[in-house]
Amino acid sequence: MSPTPKGTGHLTAGPVTHSRIAGIGGYRPRRVVPNSELVERIDSSDEWIRERSGIIERRFAGEGESVIDMSVLAAAPALEMAGITGADLGAVIVATVSWPYQTPAAAPLVAERLGSTAAAFDISAACAGYCHGISLASDMVRTGQAEHVLVVGVERLSDFTSLDDRGTAFIFADGAGAAVVSRSDTVGIGPTVWGSDGAQWEAISQTESWIDVHEKQLGWPHIGMAGQTVFRWAVWGMAPVAQQALDAAGITADQLDAFIPHQANVRIIDAMAKKLGLPADLPIARDIAYTGNTSAASVPLAMERMVRHGEIPSGGLALQIGFGAGLSYAAQVVVIP
Repeated sequence: MSPTPKGTGHLTAGPVTHSRIAGIGGYRPRRVVPNSELVERIDSSDEWIRERSGIIERRFAGEGESVIDMSVLAAAPALEMAGITGADLGAVIVATVSWPYQTPAAAPLVAERLGSTAAAFDISAACAGYCHGISLASDMVRTGQAEHVLVVGVERLSDFTSLDDRGTAFIFADGAGAAVVSRSDTVGIGPTVWGSDGAQWEAISQTESWIDVHEKQLGWPHIGMAGQTVFRWAVWGMAPVAQQALDAAGITADQLDAFIPHQANVRIIDAMAKKLGLPADLPIARDIAYTGNTSAASVPLAMERMVRHGEIPSGGLALQIGFGAGLSYAAQVVVIP
C-alpha cells in the first residue's frame, strides 16, 4: 500500500505580475582595433572586411581586464538607470562563453563585486545567451522569485580568436552589456520564442575540446565557424523566429520603434530586416560596425548605444533576437527603458 499523504498536495505561490527592463548599461574596452591591424596576417584588406561583415573596428580587452571587470562596469549604469543598488538584486545571471574557469561561474563573483549575495549563475547559449537571460529573469520577476534581476552578456572573445583564421580573425571582439529586469505594473517583456538545432553544432564551435587541449598539449583553443552555413541559417531560419516573437507579443512590424538583432554580420541584419518587411525608417541596430561581434554582449550593447544616443524612444517597442552557436536562438519584444 502506498503511504497516505500528510498534506493537501497544494503549494502556496505568489501572484503572477509583470516585468520590464528598468535599466540598460554597457562597457566597451578602451583598446580600439581597426581592420588595418588584422589584415596582414589573414592576407586581406579593410575594404574586404567591411564588405563582408560591415565591421570597421572592434574592441579588445586590455591586459588583466577580465570578464568580471567588464561585467561590473556594464552593470553599474544599468543599476543606476533602474534606481537600485546591487543589494536590491534578487538574482544575477551572466551569459558568457569566454569566462576561463569551468567552475565557479562568473555570476557569483560579479554579484560579490556589486555588493550582492543573491542567487547567481551563468548560462552558456553563446550569442543567444542574453536573450535567454532576459526570458529567465522575466519569469523570475513575474512569479515573485525576485523583484530585480541583473542580466549580463559579456565576452572576452579575443582570448578564443585565432588572428590567423581568415574566416573569424576580424569578427570577434570583447565587451559587456547589462540590463536590470524589474517588477512592472504593465507588460514590458513579451513571450520568448526560443529553440536550438543541435544537429548543426559544429557550424560554430570551439575547434578543440578541453580534453584535446589537455591530452595533445595544443595550447589555447579558438572558435571556428562555417560562415556560409551560419549565414544561410541566420537569414532563412531566424527571420521566421523574429516574426513569431512579433506574433506572440500581439504586434506587427509597423508598431516597432527599433529592431535590435545579434550583431553577427551587417549583411545578415539587412537580409533579416528585408525578409521581415520592416519599415524603411525603422531604427535598426548596426553596432557591429564599431564594436564587432561580441556574442552574448552584442544585443545589450547595441540597445545601450541606441538609448544613450537618443536614437530610440523610452517606452517604445523593440524586437530583439540573439542567435549563434548551438545552434541556439531566442527572441522577444521588449519595452525600451
